[in-house]
Amino acid sequence: MAYDEYDDRAGGAGDGKKTYYVSVGAGQVLEDPHAAAYELVIRATEEEVSKLQELFGDLSSVEEAEAGHYGLSVFDSNEDRELNSGYDETIAQIYRLLYECGTEETKRHIASMNLF
Repeated sequence: MAYDEYDDRAGGAGDGKKTYYVSVGAGQVLEDPHAAAYELVIRATEEEVSKLQELFGDLSSVEEAEAGHYGLSVFDSNEDRELNSGYDETIAQIYRLLYECGTEETKRHIASMNLF
């Protein structure tokens, strides 16, 4: 994809949305497509980007809790299931928001993942 294809001057003028480049694995929302590797392109408002960054923070917290818990636990427990459920729900929320804000290509990619 060429950067110009998602130029903020093209289409959607006045809607308060800008183009962002998202790396889910790294938990990053970038304005510069050359700053780091990214998987998805979205058009979002500042509020939507803030929500996405909040969800990435939540995901990081869940991952840290899982890492600490699994280092101490060798048996499956209700707590394990709760942690997994929290991770799954946060991932689903992230991808729902990315789908809502995504370009057509991003929406097709997320739909192909069959997450929801």
